[in-house]
Amino acid sequence: MRQVDVYVKSPKSKPVTRSNDSVFQGEARMDSYLKHYINGQWVDSIGGKRHLVISPSTEEPCTEITLGTQADVDAAVKAAKAAFETFSQTSREERLALLGRIVEEYKKRVSDLAKSMANEMGAPLNFAATAQVGAGIGGFLGTIEALKTFEFSERHGANLVVYEPIGVVGMITPWNWPLNQIALKVAPALAGGNTMVLKPSEECPGNAAIFAEILDAAGVPPGVFNLVQGDGPGVGAAISAHKDIEMVSFTGSTRAGILVAKAAAATVKRVHQELGGKSPNLVLPDADLATVLPPTVSGVLINTGQSCIAPTRILVQKDREAEAVGIIKGMFDGTQVGDPLTEGAHIGPVVNKTQYDKIQGLIQSAIDEGAKLETGGTGLPTNVNRGYYIKPTVFSGVTPDMRIAKEEVFGPVATVMTYATLEEGVRIANDTDYGLSAVISGDPEKAATIAPKLRAGMVAVNNWGPAPGAPFGGYKQSGNGREGGLFGLKDFMEMKSISGIPA
Repeated sequence: MRQVDVYVKSPKSKPVTRSNDSVFQGEARMDSYLKHYINGQWVDSIGGKRHLVISPSTEEPCTEITLGTQADVDAAVKAAKAAFETFSQTSREERLALLGRIVEEYKKRVSDLAKSMANEMGAPLNFAATAQVGAGIGGFLGTIEALKTFEFSERHGANLVVYEPIGVVGMITPWNWPLNQIALKVAPALAGGNTMVLKPSEECPGNAAIFAEILDAAGVPPGVFNLVQGDGPGVGAAISAHKDIEMVSFTGSTRAGILVAKAAAATVKRVHQELGGKSPNLVLPDADLATVLPPTVSGVLINTGQSCIAPTRILVQKDREAEAVGIIKGMFDGTQVGDPLTEGAHIGPVVNKTQYDKIQGLIQSAIDEGAKLETGGTGLPTNVNRGYYIKPTVFSGVTPDMRIAKEEVFGPVATVMTYATLEEGVRIANDTDYGLSAVISGDPEKAATIAPKLRAGMVAVNNWGPAPGAPFGGYKQSGNGREGGLFGLKDFMEMKSISGIPA
């Protein structure tokens, strides 16, 4: 499919403040991806409707897609089911070669992918081209390493246990780390011999269309990978309930994940989920704050705070609250907000008006409930006149009963909470419906004794993200299943025991 640039008159009266080649005297470039990728071809939707993606930096349309239908999903599943008969029988060597070709084609499209994400979700170009695009490559490289030595059969006493492809896998991915989540599903699905139907977020769909072009160029056989653009109530629900889809892998909010699981229940398909988070950053009482806080607190700012593992609840010993607040406030005051299509180390806007309004409401709720606003607050930063930009915001005096301490913010907002004893700190850290990740800031040897007490699927010490190849996933309402490396590969395979045959 060839990307088409459509130029549309801006309906806004406000001046365009962005300076780049995609804006010309009040006219904005709009990328067009109106077809789905099914059975190795770009095809028209069967009854779908046009959907405009709104740029979070200009509030103007920047991309158009077609929201798919049940009929589109049926066509994609039919193609995937037919392709499974042959692709499931491919060898390890054939799949490794295919994954390698995908990585090489992916590298050729870094600029296109970065520009698409800058336009649609507001990830600044530098960040999009490195962290966002790099996360996708990392997902493939981790799977390649796992596949090289994966044991497809194991002897357990008199039984032979074998790992086999599941079948057709439905994939529903989010907008915040779009390529990362696509890669962490597509790569292990391919490595395991599965075929698939992907529905990316309608908020950030362009990178998925480019990704489909990458797989096509790499020679993925027709029907093995299929892309149907759409929204949750339409395509997402159709994938979740489809009788010929054996597994649905979903990344998104806990609310939406519950709907996916309910829709999947009637066909008893495997449900694989990575959902919400409310990660604590437990700062040990004797930690060197100036050393340990910058690398851990940065997780609240990176990607404009739009990460499910952002460690927003910063727990410090009460006697050190003022010192910690000073360091954190300095970090946030020093963070610039600006146009994602301008080179630089600034952060961009949040993805859409819904998210902007939610974050503004949570900031106001913290003020109303008595938290102390250290910096930031409601409204736009002073250097922009439109777009969904959030002031980098820090609160102190936050207590566990406040809304902002319970709800996932998904923006550049840090909340400082205090504990009297380390035992109380652990209790507050675990006082959440979520259990995706946790951070410990301080001496690693002491952290090693605390990590087992935290009810989270991932614990990072003096960092905020898991190490490459580590299983990614959480406890409680943060989902089930794991992604990444060996553990992600296993989650995209069935296990069969065979008894009564010679060793």
